[in-house]
Amino acid sequence: MTPRIFAIGDVHGCARTLRQLVTRVISLAPGDSLYLLGDLIDRGPDSKGVLDFIFQLVTAGFNVTSVRGNHEEMCLRAPYNQSAMDMWATNGGLATLESFQADGPGDIPHRYLHLLHSLPYYVLLDDFVIVHAGLNFELTPPFDPYDDTGAMLWTRSDVVDRQRIGGRRLVCGHTMVTRQRLEASLYSDKIMLDNGCVTARKPDMGYLAALELNSMQLSFQENIDL
Repeated sequence: MTPRIFAIGDVHGCARTLRQLVTRVISLAPGDSLYLLGDLIDRGPDSKGVLDFIFQLVTAGFNVTSVRGNHEEMCLRAPYNQSAMDMWATNGGLATLESFQADGPGDIPHRYLHLLHSLPYYVLLDDFVIVHAGLNFELTPPFDPYDDTGAMLWTRSDVVDRQRIGGRRLVCGHTMVTRQRLEASLYSDKIMLDNGCVTARKPDMGYLAALELNSMQLSFQENIDL
């Protein structure tokens, strides 16, 4: 059987939902690859549990990679000035601190902060670019994670110039979309996999989405953390 390649949208601290999706719904196998689209933490109740599950999968020999999301970036910047801390706190950071029983980001154990620091801004596959939010196609080339716009972490632009990225399509999270818009994006140059997992109870949202990139088959797990 050909190894499968999965991309999973924004988890936002919903560890039970992620675990159910990975172990029961898609039944990740040792030969498969799993790419997480960032925003692993914040808002949901168990950011620590999400990172623990990633550690568990990697230790067990699974091929798991996450790109960096804007919420990981906010967490990493929070210790350095009050405005950064305030921004993180008002965007779900307090839930992350609570999951670690931490008073501040500096109290989060080093192994977890090291994991967040190690997350790449993007990953290139043969046919896809895995990136949290998108790319700034005004750059040459459009792969500078330190550009002033912070496009890889923050953009909501749908602009994709495939000629400048080797004919690849983007696979992104960041922007919450309904299931209808998510499914429609499978036929576009920017595939959008954030179905608002942490936004349960909204119509057509509240699910964690996984896309198998060879077959383009979608799987969903309803949020069971909230």
